[in-house]
Amino acid sequence: MDTYMTVKGQIVIPSKIRRELGVKEGTRIQVEIASSGQKIILTPITRDYIHGLKGKFKGKGLLKALAAEKDRERDR
Repeated sequence: MDTYMTVKGQIVIPSKIRRELGVKEGTRIQVEIASSGQKIILTPITRDYIHGLKGKFKGKGLLKALAAEKDRERDR
């Protein structure tokens, strides 16, 4: 499905996709560049997404991982 970007850099997400993913006004969207550098990945931060993370980082030094991620982002 094609969409467009406005002069201000805003991207229009088609309503069918917004409804399917539960994206509403004010929903936070995580923006990433795929490892290939050729794709933009948009991930809506919804309750379902948050609940899906439950237990994922248990016992894996989450604080250290978050600090390392912030360092990587700052170095860009």
